[in-house]
Amino acid sequence: MNKNIALDFLKVTEKAAIASARFFGRGDKNIADQAATEEMRKNFNDLDIRGKIVIGEGERDEAPMLFIGEEVGKGIGDKLDIAVDPLECTNSVAYGRPNAITVMAVAPKGSMLHAPDVYMQKIAVGPEAKGKIDLDASISDNLKAVARAKKMDVRDLMVVMLERDYNAKLIEEVRKEGARITLIADGDVSGGVATCLEDSDIDILLGYGAAPEGVITASAIKCLGGEMQGRLTFGIGELKNSNTDKLKEKAIKMGVTDLNKKMTQDDLVSGDDCMFIATGVSTGSFLKGVDFTSYGAKTYSMTMRAKERTIRYVETRHCGI
Repeated sequence: MNKNIALDFLKVTEKAAIASARFFGRGDKNIADQAATEEMRKNFNDLDIRGKIVIGEGERDEAPMLFIGEEVGKGIGDKLDIAVDPLECTNSVAYGRPNAITVMAVAPKGSMLHAPDVYMQKIAVGPEAKGKIDLDASISDNLKAVARAKKMDVRDLMVVMLERDYNAKLIEEVRKEGARITLIADGDVSGGVATCLEDSDIDILLGYGAAPEGVITASAIKCLGGEMQGRLTFGIGELKNSNTDKLKEKAIKMGVTDLNKKMTQDDLVSGDDCMFIATGVSTGSFLKGVDFTSYGAKTYSMTMRAKERTIRYVETRHCGI
């Protein structure tokens, strides 16, 4: 990929963030998500790319735009897989809470797992603990391994997990081991990224979350030199009473060959030429939210690329919007 294309993608997340931030605290998550999605799609189609949405708002019959399989861009340039979450943490925007972002991951065509809209068991850490974790190990063993790698006591580790009933047992296991926990209401992409940032107090991501967001998180972790493992899970949360056989058939049709496989970040995103781009909507653990000002708006973003192992923080003034 052309390394300068990250700035083009940055404009896409910035515009989406501004559009959704106008609905901050107004109690309607759907209109905030729609605003971000429409703006993202419009700006994608100004780019000199041949992009395909591999993770998006849903299938064609579920989403009018940025649906899985939708082609974006002008139809010239690089062939790319694009995983998007136009507004991660829609509830945070609707109800005036932190940690909402607009986010995407980009990689050459054929590089990304086409993850079905099911759950994924996840574990992620930063570079210091890379190679020390195992999704199949116990909570106790993983916490002790991370503590040793980071030269810390288990009691001083900070674990981030989604606050969900299906994570309740894991939360109790973490508490039993004496580690600290940050429970987040929505969106574990931010939590996964935070494990790899030097100025973050998050040491490990654990628990179940959405599989599509797992692919986006894996892209960021590859850029940051950390480690992530995941396994698709079909019968928890609101999917508990669903037809799991149909969900599994759907996953197979999307290209998943082993439904029980413990996947690494290289299984989720292959190669070293992926990018991660995010813009803050509401201030959170690693990005400030959109500021509206007398001249327009100010956005705060980050772009990362695995090949170069670079992280760029970008503050942008948007005048006259």
